[in-house]
Amino acid sequence: MAVLELLTGPAFLLFLAGAGIFFTCKLKGMQFFQTGRIWKATFGRLTDKREKSSGAISPFQATATALAGTLGTGNIAGVATAIVSGGPGAVFWMWLSSLFAMALKYAEIFLSVRFRTVNANGEQVGGPMYYMEKGLHCRWMAVWFSAACVLASFGIGNMAQANAAAQSLSAAFGIPEWAVGIGLMCVIGMVLFGGIKKISKWTERVIPFLAVLYIGASVWALWVHRSKIPGVISLIIRDAFDFSAAAGGIFGFLVCRGVRYGVARGVFSNEAGMGSAPIIHGAADARSPADQGMWGIIEVFLDTTVMCSVTALVILTSGVPFAGKDGAALTLAAFETVLGKPGVLFLAVSILFFAAASILGWSYCGEKSMEYLHPGKKSRDLYRVLYLCAVLAGAVFPLDFVWTLSDLLNLAMAVPNVLAVLLLSSSITVRKMQK
Repeated sequence: MAVLELLTGPAFLLFLAGAGIFFTCKLKGMQFFQTGRIWKATFGRLTDKREKSSGAISPFQATATALAGTLGTGNIAGVATAIVSGGPGAVFWMWLSSLFAMALKYAEIFLSVRFRTVNANGEQVGGPMYYMEKGLHCRWMAVWFSAACVLASFGIGNMAQANAAAQSLSAAFGIPEWAVGIGLMCVIGMVLFGGIKKISKWTERVIPFLAVLYIGASVWALWVHRSKIPGVISLIIRDAFDFSAAAGGIFGFLVCRGVRYGVARGVFSNEAGMGSAPIIHGAADARSPADQGMWGIIEVFLDTTVMCSVTALVILTSGVPFAGKDGAALTLAAFETVLGKPGVLFLAVSILFFAAASILGWSYCGEKSMEYLHPGKKSRDLYRVLYLCAVLAGAVFPLDFVWTLSDLLNLAMAVPNVLAVLLLSSSITVRKMQK
């Protein structure tokens, strides 16, 4: 626990924030001053028709799959934990931190595409392990990252998400946790054994639908409480410069992604700097490393600036007292003030689908990390079977130990990844480089 407290303390959080500020300066604030180019390189090309490379997925499919791993229970409850720990001003610091995180995510995706390779199956593969090996020529660091990613995929990427879904459906509908686990395991299995193309096609359809549905419910709640919005925004800004609010906001942005039964545990909200998203983007049929990196900026914008912001405003305009509520309970209570019992049911179903999306997104990261450590069909199939078993285990078992271990493994991924990205910073540019 002493190690966990050290790594999740101010020094490590400042290390991550500092990396984001460094790349914002290096890239000349591209997330602020090149919005037109970012839009053109991302959403502006959704209708482009061009043949993809063998084994590749589209840039948007890569983004949807990466968002599947970041959007989820944390967007519903993680921001509430930030508000409880730091007050309303925490939201301001969450916004500010996300602006710098955009540059860090651009940098790691840029490196993933630049240093990616083609595996024995003819698939494009990338991620921190490849830019650590090919860029830094540091095999031991790549092995360290890959091993941590494989183990983390079973924890925060799988069991914790399954547990959140099972607990929410059990509370809302009275469905036994084991039944939720079996049903979730079957659905995940049908998609998982189809590989990255099937996963990406599923997330390409489901993630936008889920996001729009959740934002729609949030906008309705805000419309009902629209008279309170100006006062809440004023409160956020006024409270932001209280020291405890600032500390809580930075913590809430970098940490607080998932929901632990009873207590919100620390994981990174949009995974900027963690190294999972670059693995997925490495499979994209990108026009250039710079173009694909811009999708990383979009990810942070959608995850934090949009999803987390609407959740925060719903909570703060609802007038629900913070005392005695953890993140999940506070968000649930806020929606219930407007939507009533249907709001409770809506959130339970939302958590189920977001959890399934997160499990699928993380499955690819873990599988490709396993492939790096031990190539071959046998190790891949073994990983998939164990991963499915973990879904059921996560739904029915208490997860205190799993959450603590997951925090450590997430940090074990982030430390070498951010160090590698900083050491390779001279390779990162805003210019359009060919693949």
